[in-house]
Amino acid sequence: MKIAVFCGSSSGNRSCFVEASEHFGQTMAKLGHDLVFGGGNVGLMGCVADAVLAAGGKAYGVIPESLRDRELAHNGLTRLDVVGSMHERKALMAEQADAFVALPGGPGTMDEIFEAWTWAQLGYHNKPCAFLNVDGYYDQLFGFFKTMASSGFLKPEYADMVIVEEYSEALIARLANYQPPKRKWS
Repeated sequence: MKIAVFCGSSSGNRSCFVEASEHFGQTMAKLGHDLVFGGGNVGLMGCVADAVLAAGGKAYGVIPESLRDRELAHNGLTRLDVVGSMHERKALMAEQADAFVALPGGPGTMDEIFEAWTWAQLGYHNKPCAFLNVDGYYDQLFGFFKTMASSGFLKPEYADMVIVEEYSEALIARLANYQPPKRKWS
């Protein structure tokens, strides 16, 4: 399985973020899964890619030309695709991936996982979307999901389609066993 990982281009301010990202990458590779990611050599993105590669796995990066030109591209990947825009980056990552996982990150991470989740709700793909909830990082976001559902903007089955785990092994096992719900407008 190729797992698209969305995460911070910085490392955050807690060591647990780096540790969890490295462990996730090692676990992916150990279980025979490949990484699809934003192609950067910085932050948690770089941590995950380095861990996958060090454990003998494959890492496929997709980076916009403008970021590559700022010397942010990870060298030594299995393959690095250079695209013209962030839109192209997300589209190519979605095409290449079999699953989507958000590790801790900022607005870019949210944009990427929310788009993948929206596409799943609309039936554009049947791929699982997940969060690795490192040290409760996403707890408040999950509370907001409940607010969306209780306010009539998110059906419970679409809230439930998002996989949430604290541990890499459990999350990857759930990705492998994912069954999509009935589609919103099918």
